[in-house]
Amino acid sequence: MELAHLPFSQACENNKQPILDIIAPRLNQPLNLLEVGTGTGQHAVFFANQLPHIYWQASDQVINLNHINARIKHANLVNLPTAIALDVSQQWPKQIYDVIYSANTLHIMSRQLVEAFFIGVGQVTQINSQVFIYGPFNYQGQFTSESNANFEQWLKQHNPLSGIRDIEWILALAKAQQLTLINDFSMPANNRLLHFIKR
Repeated sequence: MELAHLPFSQACENNKQPILDIIAPRLNQPLNLLEVGTGTGQHAVFFANQLPHIYWQASDQVINLNHINARIKHANLVNLPTAIALDVSQQWPKQIYDVIYSANTLHIMSRQLVEAFFIGVGQVTQINSQVFIYGPFNYQGQFTSESNANFEQWLKQHNPLSGIRDIEWILALAKAQQLTLINDFSMPANNRLLHFIKR
């Protein structure tokens, strides 16, 4: 499968460098990382290339693995193995990871799947594991921008169970898994990058 024929996200191209600028100083030693919801695979390839000391394990639903693995194969990076199947509501890997990374996933999932996501993250992390979650969030029940309010309407039209999540709820789910919010970074296009550490 040629690169030009693979699914492509312009948003991934736009946000990959701002995300790298934040995660790179915090991932400055060899670590095992699990990416949940790899999507097009653009982030996986870019970050694995920029952070050769990070073993970047991509994962997604089975339906998306063919195009993700085509991109991974084309990249041919020793620290970027074949993506694995992961449905957050099903069995998670047996392995423990130093880092969990997930971008633009929680607003796609139903509330039930967001809860399953955090339970799963709790199962595959240990003390001092880091968790990075990128995407839009609401604060005190309010949208942070008109564009996010419009995005919410678009999401609901495609899937009534999706939606931008309240940060207070996300923090409660994280706390239940011993995840402490260390930083809440403001990102381009009214997104945030949440950085947790397991205590």
